Amino acid sequence: MDPKRELTSVDLAALVGECGAYEGAKVDKAYLYGDDLVRLKMRDFDRGRIELILEVGEIKRAHTVAPERVPDAPGRPPQFAMMLRNRLSGADFAGVEQYEFDRILEFTFEREDGTTRIIVELFGQGNVAVTDGEYEVIDCLETVRLKSRTVVPGSRYEFPESRINPLTVSREAFDHEMDDSDTDVVRTLATQLNFGGLYAEEVCTRAGVEKGLDIADADEAVYDRVYEAIERLALDIRNGNFEPRLYRERDDADDGDGDASEGPVVDVTPFPLEEHDDLVGESYDTFLEALDDYFFQLELGEDEEPEPTEQRPDFDSEVAKYERIIEQQQGAIEGFEQEADALREQAELLYAEYGLVDEILSTIQDARAQDRPWDEIRERFEAGAEQGIEAAEAVVDVDGSDGTVTIDLDGDRIDLVVDEGVEQNADRLYTEAKRVEEKKEGALAAIEDTREDLEDAKRRRDEWEAADSESAAEDGDDGADEQRDWLAEPSIPIRENEPWFDRFRWFHTSDGYLVIGGRNADQNEELVKKYLEPGDKVLHTQAHGGPVTVLKATDPSEASSSDIELPDSSIEEAAQFAVSYSSVWKDGRYAGDVYAVDADQVTKTPESGEYLEKGGFAIRGDRTYYRDTPVGAAVGIQCEPYTRVIGGPPSAIEDRVETTIELEPGRYAQADTAKRLYRRFRERFEDESFVRKIASPDRIQHFMPPGGSRIKGD
Repeated sequence: MDPKRELTSVDLAALVGECGAYEGAKVDKAYLYGDDLVRLKMRDFDRGRIELILEVGEIKRAHTVAPERVPDAPGRPPQFAMMLRNRLSGADFAGVEQYEFDRILEFTFEREDGTTRIIVELFGQGNVAVTDGEYEVIDCLETVRLKSRTVVPGSRYEFPESRINPLTVSREAFDHEMDDSDTDVVRTLATQLNFGGLYAEEVCTRAGVEKGLDIADADEAVYDRVYEAIERLALDIRNGNFEPRLYRERDDADDGDGDASEGPVVDVTPFPLEEHDDLVGESYDTFLEALDDYFFQLELGEDEEPEPTEQRPDFDSEVAKYERIIEQQQGAIEGFEQEADALREQAELLYAEYGLVDEILSTIQDARAQDRPWDEIRERFEAGAEQGIEAAEAVVDVDGSDGTVTIDLDGDRIDLVVDEGVEQNADRLYTEAKRVEEKKEGALAAIEDTREDLEDAKRRRDEWEAADSESAAEDGDDGADEQRDWLAEPSIPIRENEPWFDRFRWFHTSDGYLVIGGRNADQNEELVKKYLEPGDKVLHTQAHGGPVTVLKATDPSEASSSDIELPDSSIEEAAQFAVSYSSVWKDGRYAGDVYAVDADQVTKTPESGEYLEKGGFAIRGDRTYYRDTPVGAAVGIQCEPYTRVIGGPPSAIEDRVETTIELEPGRYAQADTAKRLYRRFRERFEDESFVRKIASPDRIQHFMPPGGSRIKGD
């Protein structure tokens, strides 16, 4: 039995009640690990420290954990974590709710300056969206642009379409769903009633109904037993009648007398399941404690498993999946185009039939001004239609519940707001068409992402096949100086080092010299005033908006020396760095001019009549120009002597890192490209947790040029 890696809807319904006990706890800090795990550190007057984990990656969970089990805090909080801290520090936890019966949790936090909601999607790709009290998205781990819903910063959060909640379904609705099914009982419960496979089987077992019973053969007595089993399950959840169980595989060597609990964990549930009678169950006082133990032991067990023999990934299925998604996205784009065209045509029809539409609206407005009820207005239109009155014949329906009238113009049914005139109704349709067009733009961006994923899958397939063809030759190579293959290491120790220059842009040249660049005017000012020494070189682009770039001849801790002759290769790499992190890259250009001067040619003292802005400087004497210097940047992961992300000109970092990805100017936002790099790095390392700890998207972004980028060769 495969271990559970995602919480079910029943699990969420159960844990919501237990989480209510923590209402009133105050938030201290928020953390983000990688791009899929959020940790909220809280404190409660009675219980002390509380740690809440929200994970939406390959494992999808949301629960409290013992403080000693939380991962070490990342060295540098990414932007998402800083945003959470700004909004939640000192806020009160006001409660958590499950959205209908979906795998969505909504955590609410209150502070004097407003409400913050954290919406955790534990289905599909998984997501964490942070909204204000009115559900406007502040930020989210993943943007969602689908035909059915959109989740992007600045928009209103859209929940998925409603589904039947089996825990509150009426008997009439239950009978209707069962009658509409064309399969067996268990599949009907799993899909039509949204129970999922395990709990659909459990309901059948508790009801004493054969799982494979065809729905056509299920009589009223079967319906009664199944519905009663659902009601008992729902009652236990509503009343908190839990008997949590952590389930393990029964050890094959156990004959009933030994300790069968040594098998691996496979499930955790809020109450005992008859479907798990063949497993070994352990009782817990609370479901949250059981969840904490389960996922802790699941991760521990996976870490201790022997490394399996690497098998060829199913690249063909992955390629087929992305091709299928692209086909669906293309269909959505066509649908948006058709919908937008239809809305504009409806607006134009209103103007084409202006007199008729105005007569309908004016008739209803006058009747409402006389306090005539909506039913009477509807009846008068029906009577007018029987008499052949054109305006009345065009009216399909009058709906007083929302103040609308539906009319038929040339076969198009159009909903009009009664309190608005013809122009306002037409403008509303044009606005809606524009909104649909914006959705189309989002879908076009999404399809580009999917095409990148498709090309990446094809590239990995080609690389695998090429490596496979060379494996025989590699197996026979017994070189004495074989280096450690960090990519294949199952566990990489973290060896952190945060040098004094880490807050600047920096890299070491292929000759070992340090290059530092300012990130803003303040840092440019600081570099020239504090860190510029005799013997150093200063480089700058001719283009506006470039960093002050200093090629250091010595370390600040060493005695300065003007006798050191800096290699041409280091100066050229520093020039490439200067042009790559300037507006040249941001403007999408691939080359620019750079000049270099000695440290003693740089001054912060302007000539008489001159003015230097913050971060600016004056140059005295001749400059050495490096014309048409090509841009070039790469980001890589270093494993020794320290474990960290580094970046800079490709030639400078390629021999210092275990793996690298080269960039070029492109149209993808810096944050989006950083996430792509993060996913690529995770795929390359066997120890994915290592990448998550030291190479978060924010840390990768720290070494990327400003503006849009793309992965070179994609």
